[in-house]
Amino acid sequence: MVSTVTSDASAQTAGKGGKPGKARKRAGYGQLLRTPGALSFLLPGFAARQPFAMLTIGIVLLVQHTTGSYGSAGAVAAATGVSMALFAPQSGRLADRFGQRAVLIPGVLIHSVAVSLLVVLALAGAPMWALFLAAVPAGASVPQIGPMVRARWAAKLENSPLMPTAAAFESVTDEFTFVVGPVLATALSTGVHPAAGLIAEAALTLFGGLFFAAQRRTQPAFGLVAAAAAEPHASALSIPGVRVLAVAFLGIGSVFGGMQVSLTAFSEEIGNPGANGLLYGIFAAGNMLAGIACGAIAWKIGPRKRLILGYAGLTVAASLLWSAHSVLLLGALGLVVGLCIAPALITGYTIVETLVPASARTEAFTWLTGAVALGQAAAVTVAGQLADEHGASTGFLVPLVGTALALATLLALRSRLTPRPSGRVAARGIGHRVPVTVD
Repeated sequence: MVSTVTSDASAQTAGKGGKPGKARKRAGYGQLLRTPGALSFLLPGFAARQPFAMLTIGIVLLVQHTTGSYGSAGAVAAATGVSMALFAPQSGRLADRFGQRAVLIPGVLIHSVAVSLLVVLALAGAPMWALFLAAVPAGASVPQIGPMVRARWAAKLENSPLMPTAAAFESVTDEFTFVVGPVLATALSTGVHPAAGLIAEAALTLFGGLFFAAQRRTQPAFGLVAAAAAEPHASALSIPGVRVLAVAFLGIGSVFGGMQVSLTAFSEEIGNPGANGLLYGIFAAGNMLAGIACGAIAWKIGPRKRLILGYAGLTVAASLLWSAHSVLLLGALGLVVGLCIAPALITGYTIVETLVPASARTEAFTWLTGAVALGQAAAVTVAGQLADEHGASTGFLVPLVGTALALATLLALRSRLTPRPSGRVAARGIGHRVPVTVD
């Protein structure tokens, strides 16, 4: 089938006179980083997003230490994930309307206070209901640095062949944080103090978030939504393709959550708690390496087909995790799973940019980030209960089920991932895009 979408750098480009030309070579990371003003938001953005990868594992390690239960630890961590999933899109809408700085500054302050309260309550042996009360604002106030950075790229690279490269670069950056963050949180919590991982998360959120918010010159224009306030303001989630991608990202979240809890339980079972950080780091490293490769390849197939193929590979890889009973085998399988995640994430973010108008990009990106958090929250809860009752290996069934259900949804509703030929999105009103032939 032939359809029209915004240019993916791997798609065919038009030659002279509008005739199809040869596939253009993908713009490289070096060219991307030379974009004027890019480094001014990339460096503080990298520091500010580190805590996102530390929060869940930090809560799991602290609450498991104080309660002795993976189920309780997973439930408290899930409360932060659910609240983040619910509030992140609202944060994105506010950022689109009032600017990123206006949302970030109060958000990082609230988050730091909420996480500090959670640490104090856990160490004091407070009842579970008190931990849940602290976990909700901690999750609701997680700063959405990744979506905000993506929105800055999209504003700078409108209709540029560098946009897919930027999506790949952001995925690599995200995955690098998932290499560093969990390992750092685990090392601090197991080597210094059970609360040290969360304390570091709160401090990095505060200082990194304020530093990022200070970069006012690169934040996207935020009057677009307000200027159209007289018109009905539908959510980005009203776009069918965004809903399909959100389901796909729920499945990816189930992998992150299931891996975090199950790897922790597995390491405890074998009497080597320190192996948790190593195993999760290998998993995240595979994700990062695949992201680097995805950004360097000039793809000859369309993004929708790439997403489905990549997701099928992820589902197959996740189906093998439960059978691993050694550190070596689990590390190898974790690496393969990681290699399969990045292509799905990168392609999903590339597709959503073609579906959503500039005035709602931050919101759309936060819906996807929130879907990952929601999937992660459900996964840590279920995997924690399974690990408590039946052992660590059963927790690895969660990524299998989550990805399989998401893949079935993708296959059934894949037609909704193609933008309308007119280049317009219902109920939102966006400008024309440059059409190219895909799939």
